[in-house]
Amino acid sequence: MHTLKAIQALRDTLAEPRQRGQRIALVPTMGNLHAGHLALVAHARKRADVVVASLFVNPLQFSPDEDLDAYPRTFAADQAALENAGCDVLFAPQAHTLYPNGLGTSTQVHVPDVSEGLCGGSRPGHFDGVATVVSMLFHLVAPQLACFGEKDYQQLAVIRKMVADLHLPIEIDGVPIVRADDGLALSSRNGYLSAEARTTAPALYRTLRAMREQLARGDNHAAVLEQGHQALQGAGFTPDYLALRDTRLDPVTAHTREAVLLAAAYLGSTRLIDNLTLDLPAS
Repeated sequence: MHTLKAIQALRDTLAEPRQRGQRIALVPTMGNLHAGHLALVAHARKRADVVVASLFVNPLQFSPDEDLDAYPRTFAADQAALENAGCDVLFAPQAHTLYPNGLGTSTQVHVPDVSEGLCGGSRPGHFDGVATVVSMLFHLVAPQLACFGEKDYQQLAVIRKMVADLHLPIEIDGVPIVRADDGLALSSRNGYLSAEARTTAPALYRTLRAMREQLARGDNHAAVLEQGHQALQGAGFTPDYLALRDTRLDPVTAHTREAVLLAAAYLGSTRLIDNLTLDLPAS
């Protein structure tokens, strides 16, 4: 595996496989890798000749009151995990490499509509930071395929819209959520949980599953959302949002059949997100 920090080195390394017509896949990450990230690499490995992973804690997607400095940096372990997973190229730039003129004056990418509300409402500017850095990576790597986890459902929707709107020749694959044995969606932020909170955390997934069963049998949407909200509070969470949307993140209507339940909730100071897709019955 090639580990690269400079843009020109990345371009030079990818020039040969590109000239040979090999298919290149990109797996963007912020490091502190777990089995969910490695599932993205495994998926990319099956669908491409060359797998590039990026490791960059992007300051542009953190607001001033968020945990940029506290975000875990585990470079050596991440590097070893990626090599063991079959990654071919690790691109790990410094912030000044991608933002040589600083953050305040850099061009930013805004994806309207889909980036608003839900996590976008709770974290203003977050998806502008995501779209900007992913756009940079797309231009630097020029992959034919990019892989993202479905746990970050809104992020995946933002990236898909950006690619469609800008006519980028990149296929976007969403990879299913990887969960612990007790159902908790794997996340780098799970490491912030205390032992007690880690025991409580799977209640988020259990609540979503119970709600999915109620909705699938035709229960009133508003009532189910309210009951879910109360269940999360009763389990010790402070809900940020609990929403039912269609798969494009538009509000559900009487004609919606494929939908997604989305949740974000605080357990102590740790913000967890999760989602479940479901089929709604005809009304």
